[in-house]
Amino acid sequence: MAKDRDPQDYARPIRRILVGGLALVLLAVFLLWRIDSPRVERFRMALIDRVVPSMDWAMAPVTWGVGVIEGFQSYSRIYDQNQELRRELQQMKAWREAALQLEQKNAKLLDLNQVRLDPKLTHVTGVVMADSGSPFRQSVLLNVGDRDGIRDGWATMDGLGVVGRISGVGRTVSRVVLLTDASSRVPVTVQPSGQRAILSGDNSALPPLDFLEKSDLVRPGDRVVTSGDGGVFPAGLLVGQVVQGSDRRLRVAPSADYLRLEFLRVLRSHEAERIDDPGVLIPAPSGTLPPQAAAGRAPADG
Repeated sequence: MAKDRDPQDYARPIRRILVGGLALVLLAVFLLWRIDSPRVERFRMALIDRVVPSMDWAMAPVTWGVGVIEGFQSYSRIYDQNQELRRELQQMKAWREAALQLEQKNAKLLDLNQVRLDPKLTHVTGVVMADSGSPFRQSVLLNVGDRDGIRDGWATMDGLGVVGRISGVGRTVSRVVLLTDASSRVPVTVQPSGQRAILSGDNSALPPLDFLEKSDLVRPGDRVVTSGDGGVFPAGLLVGQVVQGSDRRLRVAPSADYLRLEFLRVLRSHEAERIDDPGVLIPAPSGTLPPQAAAGRAPADG
């Protein structure tokens, strides 16, 4: 009975034959490329022309790998360029913001110098030092005060619109209560309808209009100016435009830029002259007579 032979007994001779054959082929190729003969040279060229074109399939993975490496290097260069462009874009944004701030500051300064108001209203320009506001009070501090002739109640503007009024004066500083402050009440006129109302601050960016006689005559986009009633502010100062709030109330979007208050113009308001003499056309209180009436009635009594 024949014994089962181990497969390793066949593998070893076959491996030796293959290794020996590969060694002979490599030796033959080496000798073929080392022989310096015209015939051998023609044979080598014919062999290369016959074998190399048919080896494209063997070179495809190498070509693909080279393409992947080049693509990765190109992607890395593009990524670096993209990051550099992002940094330059951030720098350009910073420069653009600085340019816009300078442009706005220049525009405000030009407005402070060129805006024409009532010739009787002179002004003092101050720099906003700090925002002393809080959730319950909105105000700013100016670097002008009693030494500059500032008085309580004077109106302040940023060159475009009314900002608020002076409320508290020190020797070198003064406080400006903004129109948006909850304690602010300013009589205004809505144009072109001519409706009068009270702009009531409520610590929001859009203070509401109260006590409108005919609200149906007021439309969003109408201009709002000070009315001058009560002597709180001079008449005709721009306040803002009418808008409709989310609560359906008519509100005012201020023309002044409250987020970037840098320079404020304090308007010197002249106090109104007081009339102490009631005059002949105003009836005197009961029990008193004007001198003219008493002089005219004396002969009749006699």
